[in-house]
Amino acid sequence: MFNQLDFISEKQILKLNHLREFISNLKSACIAYSGGVDSALIATIAYEQLGKNSVAITGVSPALANKLLNEARAQAKWIGIKHLEINTFELEEKSYRTNPKDRCFACKKELHKHTTFLSKKLNYKNVIDGVNFDDLGDFRPGIKAAQEAGVISPLAIFEFSKQDIRDISKSLGLPWWDKPAQPCLSSRFPYGVEITDSRLKMIEKAEEYIRRVGIQDVRVRCQGTSARIEIPCDQIQKFIRTYRREELLNFFFEIGFKSVSLDLEGLISGKLNR
Repeated sequence: MFNQLDFISEKQILKLNHLREFISNLKSACIAYSGGVDSALIATIAYEQLGKNSVAITGVSPALANKLLNEARAQAKWIGIKHLEINTFELEEKSYRTNPKDRCFACKKELHKHTTFLSKKLNYKNVIDGVNFDDLGDFRPGIKAAQEAGVISPLAIFEFSKQDIRDISKSLGLPWWDKPAQPCLSSRFPYGVEITDSRLKMIEKAEEYIRRVGIQDVRVRCQGTSARIEIPCDQIQKFIRTYRREELLNFFFEIGFKSVSLDLEGLISGKLNR
């Protein structure tokens, strides 16, 4: 069992105990595992309670940045859980590629077509994910696709907030407890703008360039051939002091953008849903 190393509230202890008991009673489970702090907590508790009867599954596609895939691999190794990678093909689906408002439904439908198939093939009784209670109040079409596929969301069932997940992850000694949220690369496009493999690669390269000076929480929004850089407000001055304008522009132009701007409002999650 992962020992509690740091203080959490009595309410959070109760939630953690409920989660442990619930997952233990599942007997076996495949975890839809992105490597984010939510699914990593689920993978940790699943491995703790189910051992070899648990497996983490990561869907791999051009929308998943290589950096995040490598982090998911490293975290699964740290936890000790068996980790499988499956190729998903959401870009081949018009309902995803054309980037409608419910794009995430098509993405999760494709993902869970594979997770549910694997769970049956491996004789695992359940598929569980890292959807949390806060997610239920946001615009998340992918949740409906998961529910239709029969996926269970224990964190939502026991009303784990994002803060609960970070606090409990920290208390269990998980090194990534404060890892920034990292939505898939397709979230960088305004609705209605077609998503292509080449555009996803442009965004991935642009964000990696920004991270080189230590600004890890970054989004590069793709609006046609225009790039709009979003970073936290408290990092904007560092960005301006650190980057050489001509060097940054040349890099962005080389990878395919024709104009570059910095969003002075800062990084705001879900901005495209406003």
